[in-house]
Amino acid sequence: MGIRQLLGLQEAAKTSEVKVYEGTVETLTYRLEESLAQLELARENTGWQRLTELAQQDFTREGLRKAATQGRVFGIANPLIKRGREVRHAYVWGQGVGISARDETVNEVLQAFIDDEGNREAFFGAQARQKYEGALYDEGNFFLAHFTNPLTGAVKVRSIPFDEISDVVSAPGDKATPWYYLREWTEQEIDQTGTAKEVTRKAYYPSLKYQPATKFKRVNGIEVMWDAPVRHVKVNAGDGAKFGIGDSYAAIPWALSHKGFLEDWTLLMKALAKIAFVTSSKRSSDAQSKRAALQGMANVPAGSSVSMTDDQKIEALPKSGATLDSESSRPLATMAASAIGLPVTILLADPGQTGARATAETLDLPTRLTFQARQELHAEVIADSAGYALEQAVIAPRGPLRGLGTAVRDGDRLTVRFKDPTTTTVEVVFPGLDEVPLATLMAAIAEADGMSVKPPPLVLLKLVLQALKLRDIDEILAQVTDKNGEYVHPDVTAGDVAAQAFRDGQDPGQALQ
Repeated sequence: MGIRQLLGLQEAAKTSEVKVYEGTVETLTYRLEESLAQLELARENTGWQRLTELAQQDFTREGLRKAATQGRVFGIANPLIKRGREVRHAYVWGQGVGISARDETVNEVLQAFIDDEGNREAFFGAQARQKYEGALYDEGNFFLAHFTNPLTGAVKVRSIPFDEISDVVSAPGDKATPWYYLREWTEQEIDQTGTAKEVTRKAYYPSLKYQPATKFKRVNGIEVMWDAPVRHVKVNAGDGAKFGIGDSYAAIPWALSHKGFLEDWTLLMKALAKIAFVTSSKRSSDAQSKRAALQGMANVPAGSSVSMTDDQKIEALPKSGATLDSESSRPLATMAASAIGLPVTILLADPGQTGARATAETLDLPTRLTFQARQELHAEVIADSAGYALEQAVIAPRGPLRGLGTAVRDGDRLTVRFKDPTTTTVEVVFPGLDEVPLATLMAAIAEADGMSVKPPPLVLLKLVLQALKLRDIDEILAQVTDKNGEYVHPDVTAGDVAAQAFRDGQDPGQALQ
């Protein structure tokens, strides 16, 4: 009788009767249960349970602070992590971004907000974008405070360090809706005698989209900075998590392994280079004389010759069994590259022996979509920040857009209902990451221009400027549009404009201004 029949997995032959002792069945059952118990215990003790305990330690607020510090250090000191940091920033922000509004008046306010010296230094400038992307890479979090002048509606954006945000207070029963961010920090304070001293401060900052009708001056006895709402950007965050985790978090252990491997390989190469030749002698006196002769040969120039007897042979130290290929560390670098979201050829800046130049210089579709997804996140953040600035320009008593809309309350959200919603649409456009030839793009635009139903001239011009990857597209478009944002053809003369205004029942003089 087989084991499958004994366990009931196969029927016994009907022609013969099989007897199974009750003790045998109980013994097999006990052994099966014992094996399953040992397997479960091994799984809990050596694998998932230990991993869960480490995660609980790492993902506390203090654990995230240590992980952020580690990410910042390795983003500077470790070549692979530093390379990944720079390459990710280059792919996301290297070609710039276009930010504009359709209405000329609204666009002027928007560009003034973006071009403000302090705002560019904190968020919209090239150096600020590098710091912003680096914060997400190292720490997984970025906090942008909007200091608002309630009289004029002017908004100054400033970043808050991740280490200073200690807690997030969400809406009751809704972790996805943050209300307040608790900030704890130290700063220099100068008293009336001119003496500077460090003071510890604590304050709550409301979320950018939290504007309740009743605004408490203090929460839990702590001041609330209602004029500085915060937009929190977090990546790699779990469901319901208050904070994100840096992009480099999963890559650091493998980058360290790669570094350790190369250090050991270098040490081995140095050890193998210490002794180049070996000789043997039967007597110690002969060995001493040979040793002295070898030491004297250390300074002999290359290409020299030596004459010896049969018992004084010198042979090169064999290295065939002691060599170690440095390319063996490539799988470790591949793990680090996959954690960062880059091909290993790009992370190492070297296609390797099995790679090709085209492979090392291009992005595959999954990698390109990864960076496009990050660009979509940035576009959303920029639109939120710019939209808040435009809303404040309408709500403030002396705001530059006063009269273009009215404030409307929707629960804890105070929005602006514009008379023409299309005029305040903020367009955030990143150039494409796919390398489409310019001739192909221009041919497609020309074909669209020749269609029976074709896009407006202003749209076609914007597509041409984007294909040429020109900067400050909004400033170029301002030169070919009137005060209403309408496209003005270059061949149109002042007389044509005045005549068209007269036919439309408008003042020709006003049209020429």
